[in-house]
Amino acid sequence: MDYSSIPCSDWNENHVSSWLQVIGIKPEHIQKLEKEEVTGPVLLHVVTKSYLKELGLGGGQIQLLLSKRDELLQPDKSKTKKKPCFDGEQREEAKQEIVSSSDVISHEQNLSTSDILESTVCLPQSRFRKFNDNDGHFSYIKHAILPPETGIDNLITPCHEYKSLEIACKLEPRKLKIKFASEVIRFACACMNMRANGTIHFGVMDKTKTSYKHGEIIGIPIEDKEDFEDALDYIENCFPTQHSDARKCIKPPKLIPVIDKDSQSQNWIVEVDVVPMVNVVRGKLYGARIPKFNEKANKVEYEQKAYYQRVGPNTPRVTEDELVSFIQALKDLDQKREWEENNQNQIQTHFKEDLGRKLLVLLTHGKKYMDKTLRYIIVSNRFDEENLQNIKFLAHMNIFSVFDYDPDSKLSGLCHNYQEHHAVNLHFLRDYDHRESTADLIKKLQLYDRTSWIFCNGRNDYIGSECPCDEKTWIKNKKKLLKRAISVICNEILPKRSFVVLFILTSDVEQPLVDTFHEFYAEMSGHEDIFIISESRENYKKWSSLAQVSCSMDVLEQISIVGMPMSHVDATIQSIQLTSVQATRRLPVSNNGVCFLKPVDEDSMLSLDVVRVDQCDETNVNVMEQEQIHKIEQYFYQGGKIDWMNLWLADRNQCGEVIKRDAYAEINKILEDLERTDSLKRSIENINIYHQPGSGGSTVARQILWNWRTKMRCAVVKQSYQAATVCEHAVKLWNYEEVDKNACLPVLLLLEDCNVDYQDDIRRELSNAVTTMKISSSKLCFIILCCKRSLDPERMCKTLPLRTVGVTHKLSPAEKKLFSKKAESLKLKFEAEFILTLVLMSEEFEQSYVTDCVKNLLKEIDHSSLQTHLIKFVALLNSHIENSYLSVSHCEAFLGLGIHLDKLDKMAKRPESTWMDEVRHQTFENSLSEQARFFFIQLKSSETHISSVRIIHHLIAKEILKQLSSYQSQSEIAMSLLKDKVLFDHRFGRDDFRKFVRDLFIKRTKKSKGDPKNSWFSPLIEHVSETEDLEKAIDLLTVACTRFDEDAFVAQQLARLLYENKRFEEAEIWAKRAKSRPPQHTYILDTLGQVYKKWFYDKYEDINKKNAIHPVDVTDIIDTALKGITAFRESEKFSQAVYVNNSYFGEVDIGCRLLDLLPFVDVFATKEGKRKLMDYLLADYIPEEVQKPWQMFHGLLKGLKNSIRNALERICEDLARFQNYSSEEEEELDEGEPDKVNNPRKWLLRKSSVYAKFFSIDIQEDEAVDTKTVSPFMRHMKIFQLGGWNVTTILYLLSDNKKHRAGAKLEEIISLYPTDLKKDLDQTELINFIFCQIALSCASPGSGKLLSIEILQDLSKRFYSEKRTALPETAYFLLSLLFWPEDSMGKMPSSTRSDICTKAINQLHRYSEVKSTASGKGRIFTHFLLGKAQGLNKIVHKTTIEKFCMGTLSERRLKWQGGEVWMNPDVVRLLKRVTGYTENGNLFVRVSDQRNIRVIPLFSASLPNSNENVTFYLGFSLHGVVAFDIKVAE
Repeated sequence: MDYSSIPCSDWNENHVSSWLQVIGIKPEHIQKLEKEEVTGPVLLHVVTKSYLKELGLGGGQIQLLLSKRDELLQPDKSKTKKKPCFDGEQREEAKQEIVSSSDVISHEQNLSTSDILESTVCLPQSRFRKFNDNDGHFSYIKHAILPPETGIDNLITPCHEYKSLEIACKLEPRKLKIKFASEVIRFACACMNMRANGTIHFGVMDKTKTSYKHGEIIGIPIEDKEDFEDALDYIENCFPTQHSDARKCIKPPKLIPVIDKDSQSQNWIVEVDVVPMVNVVRGKLYGARIPKFNEKANKVEYEQKAYYQRVGPNTPRVTEDELVSFIQALKDLDQKREWEENNQNQIQTHFKEDLGRKLLVLLTHGKKYMDKTLRYIIVSNRFDEENLQNIKFLAHMNIFSVFDYDPDSKLSGLCHNYQEHHAVNLHFLRDYDHRESTADLIKKLQLYDRTSWIFCNGRNDYIGSECPCDEKTWIKNKKKLLKRAISVICNEILPKRSFVVLFILTSDVEQPLVDTFHEFYAEMSGHEDIFIISESRENYKKWSSLAQVSCSMDVLEQISIVGMPMSHVDATIQSIQLTSVQATRRLPVSNNGVCFLKPVDEDSMLSLDVVRVDQCDETNVNVMEQEQIHKIEQYFYQGGKIDWMNLWLADRNQCGEVIKRDAYAEINKILEDLERTDSLKRSIENINIYHQPGSGGSTVARQILWNWRTKMRCAVVKQSYQAATVCEHAVKLWNYEEVDKNACLPVLLLLEDCNVDYQDDIRRELSNAVTTMKISSSKLCFIILCCKRSLDPERMCKTLPLRTVGVTHKLSPAEKKLFSKKAESLKLKFEAEFILTLVLMSEEFEQSYVTDCVKNLLKEIDHSSLQTHLIKFVALLNSHIENSYLSVSHCEAFLGLGIHLDKLDKMAKRPESTWMDEVRHQTFENSLSEQARFFFIQLKSSETHISSVRIIHHLIAKEILKQLSSYQSQSEIAMSLLKDKVLFDHRFGRDDFRKFVRDLFIKRTKKSKGDPKNSWFSPLIEHVSETEDLEKAIDLLTVACTRFDEDAFVAQQLARLLYENKRFEEAEIWAKRAKSRPPQHTYILDTLGQVYKKWFYDKYEDINKKNAIHPVDVTDIIDTALKGITAFRESEKFSQAVYVNNSYFGEVDIGCRLLDLLPFVDVFATKEGKRKLMDYLLADYIPEEVQKPWQMFHGLLKGLKNSIRNALERICEDLARFQNYSSEEEEELDEGEPDKVNNPRKWLLRKSSVYAKFFSIDIQEDEAVDTKTVSPFMRHMKIFQLGGWNVTTILYLLSDNKKHRAGAKLEEIISLYPTDLKKDLDQTELINFIFCQIALSCASPGSGKLLSIEILQDLSKRFYSEKRTALPETAYFLLSLLFWPEDSMGKMPSSTRSDICTKAINQLHRYSEVKSTASGKGRIFTHFLLGKAQGLNKIVHKTTIEKFCMGTLSERRLKWQGGEVWMNPDVVRLLKRVTGYTENGNLFVRVSDQRNIRVIPLFSASLPNSNENVTFYLGFSLHGVVAFDIKVAE
């Protein structure tokens, strides 16, 4: 079978057999291997010497097979090329060019492939046991290779001889003893005569003709260890007159275990040391009688006495010819031995390893100081009390996680000690056995915010199920969890070479600790970035003996600090830490002093980055090099985010001052005004900064925090935490070490680029907390400084003009002078290209300047190079996606540097090769083209967790794309990006990368977020479809959908793009595909309905152009419309927490348009035809003309009236219950028209009118309605048309600014009702009538159409008398309004009225629990508030209160949220404060001795923690009654 054209990894058993036949393996062995199903992958990765031996292959056949197999493993350049990503061979050539152009390495570049890539069958090298040392922990690894047997180099360095005992070990004990004794006596006699130390090893392969290698460690099985000790009893017979000397020189046998991971049986190496001390052997010649076993006589016999010597690695006899000269030489040997013995003692005394330098090099990757760029993983066991005093250095290391094997660590060990300095998260190994995404795991375990303390063997103090266990149980139950945890950390969370693993051995070493080393060694592909500290040499000996299974003894020594006291380790590491040990942390306090902030308390506020009074003061400037200061400054002026270190260094004149823009002074003024007590109105204030990207807005915000940190408590919010957590930590910061809560300094919180919902949630949580703590509402507690990017800052300033500052690229004359001066001074320190952002800023990002700048940098750029493609990819992301970046790890993979850098890693030898980090950095830098080095800024890992790059400014990114468009359009760049397998398959930073690329295709711009317009598609898709070609946009979304695993949201965008361009058939296919994929989101399901709706509208326009329309002509259009209604109904069934399901709107839209179409069909076009149409839609009648053409639609068309009505009612219901503002996600996904999104109640009123008008064809426009003669149906339709058919539409009439107009319309509606209200009105009509009365009393209190509250109460009797009838919730809402006690204090209210009101509100609570799927109480819609007046006038509509709130929409909303509205004198005069009480965290109002009503608190009306009497304003909603402005009663 031809195997030569097939890769070995694809061979089957037949291919392998053919190959074995060609290389000369015997047929019987080939049959065995074929029977064992040895395929290509098995041959390459599984077949070993031991495996072949078990199958019965001889040594020669094994050697032949393995040597030929090794030839297969040699890398073939033509076969190992990576699959091209966009340019095929050009990409590979480009990669080779990049690697070869990297001139960082000199001699290393000439290394061959075989030097770099170790053979997979290469046996590890071993080292000898320390001579004449009783190390009980030493062991050997099976199949490791010892150095060749040696002769005598000097007399102290031992010579070595190997004996396999491969056959002899199977002999009976007596014969084994004789064999062992004969070899030892011969070797010892030679060593004593040569005055040389020596060791003879049994169980190590000597020069035998087997498949084993010379020096290979095999070991021998031993049944009785005493056999070997007893064997030396032959000494007396072998040295008859000199046995005393022999006993002194020949040391007892040492039995050393052989570790074999693949076998359960135990083998041993037996070693005998010979130490001929000069004071024993001086002047003596030793002869020995070698014992032999006589098989015939079955006894021991002794050879004649002979003298032995060492000649090279052999032990021959001294011949008679040599004897005289040999004896004469003994005197010189004695003198030499004596001199070497004395000299050895001196060498041992004087030689000391520089452990201090070695420690620092290992810890810092060769830097001169330790900073936060590296993360550390600590692996430890039990610490004693003394060692716990010497680990202060750990408190200032950037520790990512700790693998702790001390079950008492939390109580009294390392964890307990560390928690005095920092807060930690306590975990077990099982916590890392995750099924969620890596990003979710990081968030859940808070991995980058707090040290993860992993108790690997349980905790004694833990009452859960994690108890400590013995070694065997641990291996059985927890070893696999350890493997998983280490794999996750090394392969999914931390990039290679971004962390160091430090083993601290402070007590007896056990197997699980060693297993941890093996796992890290395997996952990190070697010993790089692992090192060990062991004060105890005994602990280290045991450790190294067990650890050598993974790593040779020589390498272990290179990465180990042994024998250095922990106190010295502590002092040495502290000397190079940038953070001093005596770090004090201070916060300002209200008495103008400062208080100490404990580090552990600061850590507990992990959702905040606290800016302390002494921020950065702990930094040791003497340790920090000038070059590092230089880099910090350059990073900022190149476009990087400002760091507290920048401002700290500037304050100390270590680097240049940071320019303050004019916006800084504006915000400073706002803060100074807020500080003055007389200007305060609320306890929580908002200040907004809207800034154009790259204009310095975030710098201004951080300068504000920096310079106010001594007057207020300042912090940056980490938005990965929920608002409730942020609030909890902010409150803790606010009252930390303060005595009087009413005197605390305000907390200034910085929120950067957060969405509005998150900002509102934080404000609401803080407001609730302030109320709970009984703080005065006029006491300033928190200031939220919100810094957001915006392309139109000036427009955004108009929303809250008094509290908003805009920062643009436009400079004031003063600013321009400062920036120009700064640019000139920096050009003296840095190359102009590396401070490009500042230079552009000084030119106000003038478009012509940006264009020229990019044009100059793009001159002579190689458009085919990988570096240019990388620039394009990053520019594309940065142009369209805020805060996007590409990890350096992705860049290295894309540029083909991964393999090259791995080779360098293998060449680096610890500790001398500390240049590795710099080499990696330089290799990446050198791999970039000149243009890329100018355009890219490498983001700090602290900002993105992993080192990343982005274009220095988004305007530069846009200009790059613009200027390169003639060579490659944006669609082509995006397509290349989507198809790049290397980037998408790369592990580190994968989640962020995929999110950024996905956002390119689905993220739309919104004016509410500061964008210049609301886009219908993502900016990229809009650009491609408008300026390039629609087909390219469609192709992009098609490929994107495939790349993101048939992503439902991408498929939805493609469907939308297609239907917007009237390609409805394709849109239908993609909408169905989106619908079939998870998640089953209501907006995705709604898209299919939207496709049919647009398709229907398009057909509607075409059909309208016809003069005569026959039933058969509209069959297709009706089919499309009904498909749309069906699709919308399916979406409506899907329960999801969104505000008003969009599909109800879609169903009404299609239904109303379809009703509009039907009268144009010729059979219904006449006046008589219209009556026929009504009969068709409302009765069983089917006109003959439509009987057959519409046979599939009759049922759906006849149900049209009710289906539209039901959809309208559902919209009404949601609008009545909830506020009509959307979350950012809903804005992103919504496909509704502006009217529906921004003013759904207005849309509802309009559609209701269209619907009712259609079914009111009997009533002419100018005809007055006579309630006595008109049918109830027509009367109902007229009421419907006017908006009086539902509570929502009735109350919406009150939003008319001209109340008399609203009153007139309500009077008209009321006049349509019959005289006998009790008899002639059904339940719904009565509810609507009473609500019209309530609304009329709000719009026109003096109207003659008004009935008294008593009459309305009487009318509503049927609602509470019909006990078994299920009532709509609007009925209970009505009862709560009409029967609310006039005075809940003082006079005892009527028990009946109290009962009605209480039961009604309780029923509303039950409805609310079932129906409230929207997110949070903040969306409850309050219709009315309780006023001080009597009767109907006590019911005050919300619009009455809103007219007292002046300002923009955002300002009015803020007044409601902040409680400012309740301080308005007009509101205080109008509304009534109700008295209630709190109990067990709930709020109640007492309406009688037996009746209490639960009240829902809203906005800042959170409850006090204790049980208190309170007062509040009462609101009425469909959720029940709600409370505003809760205050503890005086």
